[in-house]
Amino acid sequence: METKNTSTAKLFIGIDIHKRSWKIKTSTDLFDGKSFSMKPESNELKKYVDKHFPSYEVYTAYEAGCCGYSANRKFKSYGWDSIVVNPADISKTGKSSHQKTDAIDATQICRELKDGRLQGIEIPSVEREQFRSLFRYRNNLTKKMRKLKTQIKMILLFFGIEIPQEFDNPNWSHAFRKWIKEIKFKHTTANFTIKRMLQEFEFTDKLIRETSNELRTYCRKHYKKDYNLLRSVPGIGGIVACGILAEIGDLRRFSFKQLAGYVGLCPNMYQSGDNFKTKGMSFRANRLMRSYFVEASWQALRFDPVIQDYYRSHKGKESKKIIVKIARKLLSRTLAVIKTETPYQIGVVK
Repeated sequence: METKNTSTAKLFIGIDIHKRSWKIKTSTDLFDGKSFSMKPESNELKKYVDKHFPSYEVYTAYEAGCCGYSANRKFKSYGWDSIVVNPADISKTGKSSHQKTDAIDATQICRELKDGRLQGIEIPSVEREQFRSLFRYRNNLTKKMRKLKTQIKMILLFFGIEIPQEFDNPNWSHAFRKWIKEIKFKHTTANFTIKRMLQEFEFTDKLIRETSNELRTYCRKHYKKDYNLLRSVPGIGGIVACGILAEIGDLRRFSFKQLAGYVGLCPNMYQSGDNFKTKGMSFRANRLMRSYFVEASWQALRFDPVIQDYYRSHKGKESKKIIVKIARKLLSRTLAVIKTETPYQIGVVK
């Protein structure tokens, strides 16, 4: 009787991806392979595999980073099983904690992949990836705007010009801008400096408004249902709702514990025997969305009587710690309205 070998040879490839080159480490299910460098091109790796490992099941992994997910998509198009991993999830030996090279990184990825200890992160669609780039562009513009405001105020302070009390706040009204334009210095050099800085400020302000409008328009067209559900939650404005859809995507794939861990609204914990401590918020976080939820919590505090009652019940405690707890509650509400597909109704304190 003829018997057939049903086992399939497997090839595991750990890749340390960089802009100018890739460091490759290979290993099969039976023996350790070699390390080598190659051009940063997916088709070059496919040629190598087709030549040396035909008919193998191929598994690849690399760390998430500046090179994005295009390589992962190419590998999957070849029929390979490919994942992108969080660098913090790769176990390191004592030696590797003191020595770091591209070859060591690729070897660690290959070893963990072969042993089945790697879990890939969620790969966004091309559409959401490009949508997210617009949201992050707006965030970069707001950072630039804050920097410009600080620079203009620093110049006024340096030259001894006191800002009127009604204008000395983060929100720059048209009246304040007009007041700055009317300032005349003794020499033309300072006048030119302040004029050009105001022009840069006004141009950046225009870009922010145009980008914000584009984000809201896109969400109303492509994510209308979820966008309107998110907007029903007190504190979740149009830009925060756009950020949730761009950065997190479909919230339905999360449990609340998973979502809190992803955003970073959960504590760092340490326990040894009877000694249990919490050490602030988790270092593992989507820091951009965590900051947006904390800011949104201050807005929710203005409009929601239930949140106001919760805040007052913690009177006397540090306000920053209370607002983080409120942000966690806001995150829970956000997940609930998406999963139930029911707009949020503002409650009444009994």
